[in-house]
Amino acid sequence: MSKASAETPLMQQHKAIKQRYPDAILLFRVGDFYETFGEDAIIASQVLGITLTKRNNGAASSSELAGFPHHALDTYLHKLVKAGYRVAVCDQLEDPKQAKGIVKRGVTEMITPGTATNEKLLENNSNNFLAAVHFDENNIGLAFLDISTGEFFVAEGDTEYADKLLQSLRPSEVIFQRNLQKHFKELFGVKFYTYTLESWIWDEAYTADMLLKHFQTHSLKGFGIENMRNGIIAAGAILHYLKETEHPNLQHITNVQRIERDDFLWMDKFTIRNLEILSSGGEGSNSLLKVLDNTVSPMGARLLKRWIILPLKDLTKINERLNAVAYFIKEVDLRKHLVTLIKQCGDVERLVSKIPTKKINPREVAHLARGLQITEQIKQLCSTSNNEYLRRLADGLNGCHYIVEKIHREIAPDPPVAASKGNAINKGVHEELDRLRNIASKGKDFLINIQQREAERTGINSLKISFNNVFGYYLEVTNSQKNKVPSDWIRKQTLANAERFITPELKEYEETITGAEEKMLAIELELYDKLLTELQDYIAPVQVNGNVLATLDCLLCFANNAVQYNYKQPEVGEGLILDLKGSRHPVIERNLAAGEQYIANDITLDPEKEQIIILTGPNMSGKSALLRQTALITLMAHAGSFVPVDAAIIPLTDKIFTRVGASDNLSGGESTFMVEMNETASIINNISPRSLILLDEIGRGTSTYDGISIAWSIVEYLHASTCAPKTLFATHYHELNELENKLPRVKNYHITNKEIGNKIIFLRKLAAGGSTHSFGIHVAKMAGMPPALIDRANEILKQLEEKHVDEGAEKAEKVVNPRVSKTETNMKKLSAARMQLSIFDAHSETFDEIRKMLEIIDINRLTPVEALMKLNEIKGLLK
Repeated sequence: MSKASAETPLMQQHKAIKQRYPDAILLFRVGDFYETFGEDAIIASQVLGITLTKRNNGAASSSELAGFPHHALDTYLHKLVKAGYRVAVCDQLEDPKQAKGIVKRGVTEMITPGTATNEKLLENNSNNFLAAVHFDENNIGLAFLDISTGEFFVAEGDTEYADKLLQSLRPSEVIFQRNLQKHFKELFGVKFYTYTLESWIWDEAYTADMLLKHFQTHSLKGFGIENMRNGIIAAGAILHYLKETEHPNLQHITNVQRIERDDFLWMDKFTIRNLEILSSGGEGSNSLLKVLDNTVSPMGARLLKRWIILPLKDLTKINERLNAVAYFIKEVDLRKHLVTLIKQCGDVERLVSKIPTKKINPREVAHLARGLQITEQIKQLCSTSNNEYLRRLADGLNGCHYIVEKIHREIAPDPPVAASKGNAINKGVHEELDRLRNIASKGKDFLINIQQREAERTGINSLKISFNNVFGYYLEVTNSQKNKVPSDWIRKQTLANAERFITPELKEYEETITGAEEKMLAIELELYDKLLTELQDYIAPVQVNGNVLATLDCLLCFANNAVQYNYKQPEVGEGLILDLKGSRHPVIERNLAAGEQYIANDITLDPEKEQIIILTGPNMSGKSALLRQTALITLMAHAGSFVPVDAAIIPLTDKIFTRVGASDNLSGGESTFMVEMNETASIINNISPRSLILLDEIGRGTSTYDGISIAWSIVEYLHASTCAPKTLFATHYHELNELENKLPRVKNYHITNKEIGNKIIFLRKLAAGGSTHSFGIHVAKMAGMPPALIDRANEILKQLEEKHVDEGAEKAEKVVNPRVSKTETNMKKLSAARMQLSIFDAHSETFDEIRKMLEIIDINRLTPVEALMKLNEIKGLLK
């Protein structure tokens, strides 16, 4: 017997469906269970922790089997998708009772990380984006779709822009052309969950046609994307992918918007990471988003995240937001009232996205209606305000009165969580439904009458009527009174202490009731389905409501933050001077110990007088915090938020660049220094007069004099640039303080400290002038290094300071880079601590040293001056 013939019809059906979805785990509905077979079963048992068994399909073969009850689908589906698997849900397409032969089955839904709509698979405060990336020779097209809200974005740009959007919007899944897997990984790394599609899908004509058919338009001009060829291809590929993964109901995708690079303040992915805007890496760590997000609705939280990673560059729009925030601060009662109302609206965007698939339940429909009523109240409050921007927002709100009235009229006051449970439809909506309900409701009285009548007729005082699924309604009599049972009762069951009977009257009643319940449910489901069909006409206006409510939520959040944390309105304008009075770090100040106050600082950057600040100071004194707070305050202002200052003048900024801290990309084959130079090169090559640049410890990834040379030349380059970008440069290289005397727009500042005995107290206050110490040994002592180690470090430092001739600034100024510096020579002359005597004489050691020195010299790259200096150094060793 062949293996195929040994398979049951059920397994043959499973095999045929599985062949169409080979890369997905197939959840195969069998009765009240979802079953998995073969390799799927092995994976499911491991991921879900369910029992793995064997199923015998005949003499010749057997298959692994693992299953779970159908009502637990949401729980197990969530675990599989979170584990990174694609899941195809295969349901029974007909009633098994009416099926002739094997029950028809088919995949009703395919769930992948980027196409999830179930609440358990989504985070309320974050979009769940599916992204598509289309590569062209000149640029990259991108599309981002959140199927759970209907938000659809298209963008185009170079690799850097594409990388920034992918890192910022963090899609749950990225699709691209199948033959470009290696290319994608080279450009964007391996952090994304990806899926590839055949090359023919990425055809310009095919993808454009997909979009036109979906939006039912003749062109894409109305969306402003008609010239974005690569973006259109990416967007069309997303629609194809949704069709392929069994998502036909996409009526809630009503619009597509472009993300235009020039519309937003540019921050590269390094800056977003370095400033800890979205997260600071560690678990439970803080970020700008975390401290600013006091929104009260999920859609507000999602929008705030986009506002922060894509701050505005349009002065009019920035000031619109700032003035609206100022208005809300002044109007206390209005602010509090609106916050309360928005909180009650729920997640409008995700509720409305359930309408096309008809997965919205009666309770959610009722909630949507309440949300629309509240929207009408919000519209009234904002339309009568004295702020023009708020009045304009109010114009976009739509109370959808007709559908709200219809929902209130048709849906019961306290509806169930599923329409299939019944009692979702109100009284007075359908005459036949009310009649059947009357029969069902009077049934209880009818049963009581039968019980009383039969008890009186027979004299059985303990008689009771009950119901079970086997016999339906029955009369139960205890053994002590069974001799009183009349002859017209029919015995059905004998128990230890009682007997059960039925009567023709009870059976007739049962049939009436059962028939009524089935008819009632059928009528209810039909009425509910019609209501959902009508609701589809209101998807677009409700989505607009959701966006307006999210915008109001963000503005109210900014206003409440300003009141609670003493933020002030920044003056954002066309000038080029940045002037912050009493500025504070928005994240650090919110996480100080109780009673501790953040030390505020004044910061001024003026392209004509004080373009570059060289910032020196002890380790841990707060140099990096000062750099970050300058950038974060600028970013917050451009997002429309008030800022943590006493007063602020902030120039309209087009780019914020940072190079903060050192991090290896060893997995990518890059050292700390290479990463540092890549990020710095990205800054140097993209500056403009409106750029803000923050550099922290540039050059520390290489040798001291290499580092000084690079840092020195970077400052010179930025100073000489016609763009004159505003720059804050924190460094350990005190030699750079010399630049203030040589370059007119370079100013030295330091973070103050106080030494008491052998201890150091960081005052965290910015003051003019350079600092001369780094206090590294003090920090090592604070970190708990052993006292013996600290004493030895002080001893070495003392000897170095005595012997060291201050040649650093001179050498750096000439951009000379001797391989063996005076410092290194001095290191060799340090008195050794408890060292064994050398077995070689002094001349042997000297010659060995000269030999090693000559080996590391690159003669081809040595300048004549360097060669003479090197020769002089060797001559000095022979003395």
